[in-house]
Amino acid sequence: MPDWIAIAEQLGSAGVVAVGDSPQAVSGGDISDAWRLRSKSGDVFLKTGPADAAEQFAAEAEGLAEIAASGSIRVPELLLNGRTENGVFLALEWIPFEPANTHVETRLGEQLAKMHGCTRNHYGWHRDNSIGLTPQINTPGDDWIAFFRERRLGFQLRLAAENGFGGELQTRGAQLLKRLPVFFDAEGPDACLLHGDLWGGNWACSKGQPVIFDPAVYYGDREADIAMTRLFGGFGESFYSAYEVHWPRRDAYRERQCLYQLYHVLNHLNLFGSSYLGRALDLMDNVL
Repeated sequence: MPDWIAIAEQLGSAGVVAVGDSPQAVSGGDISDAWRLRSKSGDVFLKTGPADAAEQFAAEAEGLAEIAASGSIRVPELLLNGRTENGVFLALEWIPFEPANTHVETRLGEQLAKMHGCTRNHYGWHRDNSIGLTPQINTPGDDWIAFFRERRLGFQLRLAAENGFGGELQTRGAQLLKRLPVFFDAEGPDACLLHGDLWGGNWACSKGQPVIFDPAVYYGDREADIAMTRLFGGFGESFYSAYEVHWPRRDAYRERQCLYQLYHVLNHLNLFGSSYLGRALDLMDNVL
């Protein structure tokens, strides 16, 4: 159980004065525990975790700040990234959600396109973070194919081998890593600001505007975010139409979509087991 006294003291020092009973557990904590805290200045969304999650929480806080600084799309305001004797926590503004509609999806497409317009001269980020509970290596590099081969697909394939998934997965994976240059232009994609884990559960609507959260931020090919939106659903055609006004599809888009989805499916294989093996092999076959 989180140390609510220590958390309340730290929040109070940051100007957030808790009121009432202990925080109420809420849904939304697939990996971390989630809570709703009442305060004099409004409700607060708390994520809590064990002490060894400190780097993960700090990276998420920096990712939210990176997106907020782009001025493109709303993310929850970070109130405090703190730690107690036995755990860590993130305090974020409480945002009431409501059902989305096609107008909100259109805004999401437009605003995500604006976010992807924020670029750097290298791929990766200044720090590593995580994708779910898996480390995500963001050591900066100038070559997107090398970055994606080593720090994304190659990393997940090595984890899969350690987890006992060898055989065809590793054979086809090795073939795929060799063929990566076939699917990209010689100059490589722009290094765009990415959410990094943009599935349907990581965006919502509030007061007619889209909100995104739980990022795994880095700079890379914008198509990686779009591929993730198509992996588990949750995005309507109005979103894609609005986005593609600003960023039309490039050649070999469908093959790259499979590559970028493969990264996340391999991660699910490593996190949740063999039920994702068939899907990983199918994505490999689609590309090869």
